[in-house]
Amino acid sequence: MRPALLITLCTGMFLVQLDVTVVTVALPALGEHLHAGVGALQWVVDGYSVVLAALLLTGGALGDVLGHRGVVLTGFAVFGAASAACGLAQSAPWLVAARAVQGVGAALLLPGTLAVINRECPDRRTRARALGIWAGVSALALPAGPLLGGALVAVAGWRPVFLINAPIVAAATIAIRKLVAPGVRKPGCVDLPGAATAALGLGSGVYAVIGRQPVAVIPAVLAAAAFVLIEHRSADPMLPLGLLRSRRTAGANAISAAMNFAGLGSILVFTLYLQRVLNFPPPVAGLAMLPLFLTPALLGPLSGRLAAKFGTRPPIVAGLLLGAVGLFALLRAGTTGYATVLPALLGLGAGLGLLTAAVVTAAVDGVPAERAGIAGGVNNAARQAAGALGVAVFGAVAGDPAHAGTFVHGLHLLGAAAGALWLAAAVLAVRTT
Repeated sequence: MRPALLITLCTGMFLVQLDVTVVTVALPALGEHLHAGVGALQWVVDGYSVVLAALLLTGGALGDVLGHRGVVLTGFAVFGAASAACGLAQSAPWLVAARAVQGVGAALLLPGTLAVINRECPDRRTRARALGIWAGVSALALPAGPLLGGALVAVAGWRPVFLINAPIVAAATIAIRKLVAPGVRKPGCVDLPGAATAALGLGSGVYAVIGRQPVAVIPAVLAAAAFVLIEHRSADPMLPLGLLRSRRTAGANAISAAMNFAGLGSILVFTLYLQRVLNFPPPVAGLAMLPLFLTPALLGPLSGRLAAKFGTRPPIVAGLLLGAVGLFALLRAGTTGYATVLPALLGLGAGLGLLTAAVVTAAVDGVPAERAGIAGGVNNAARQAAGALGVAVFGAVAGDPAHAGTFVHGLHLLGAAAGALWLAAAVLAVRTT
């Protein structure tokens, strides 16, 4: 695969990841400026993640039907415009709404990056190596996010955190126009009822947790049931249920969900812990998060090479076990001292680094080229939906960092529960991947 094309495709994922981590460092500053509490700050993260997760399947299906090049370019345009709206926000509701539109753009561009890689790399070993590079390059957004965000917040405030996307979007758009061929369209239409019920189900579920409104579980369950029924009866479903009958694919998607549930949830609480409990200024907090963010960038390509040589099971199991050790290390967190959380940052970062490329490879392995967009959408939807729920659950359990003792106790509970979840995922990986 041409290096320039691969790097261009990585840019899409880079932006999607960058806007998760760069905003976490800015949360305390924008919360103070916009008078937003913890619940509103969770929605600043999840307003993006929920829409992204809910529409990823639609984005993949649109790419399969209309061609991934055009849909990706549209996604960049929407993402860039929404980023500008975020940077100009005058209130928390405005910012949350603009973040939701960002999620629409990300959902359009993200599945196409995997679909094009799958199309350009029909050989499994070549595809695994390409996905390893994809995971490593995209993971650079994780260390870039807190460093860039911390520096921007310290020097110019939180608004440039969003406005910085504009030049990246412009450069990526030019490169994609030159390097990505239109590709082959698949006859069919997009399943709008499926997209609507998926969005309603996920949005209601996250609202039930963040807003502490148990009644919202009812529409979430009803929408989920309606989604399954619609997909079962549809002649051209957004989520072909046959894709989930494969033990390997279903297992990989479940593991992806567990990975992002703990990963994105941890990023939120770590950021609040460092800035509100340990009182680190934003630039220092960004540097303190490097063990969590830099390790995946270094290990992503290694994961791809291991998956290509030995299969996906070894790096997936190793990543889950290392991550579980890191999560259990949260039991040592206290109200003073960065050293108590450093092992947790290192362990979780190493786990994410070994997992990402291998689990994506497992999810798309053996999928026909004409279904590459929807297969990538399914995997990314599982990851983003679980990540949105992770942000909601971790934020709800940890509570307000102004109450340091209660917040740290919440970290202990989260570390034990999430570590157990990753151990269960390791068992699943042995049986399915």
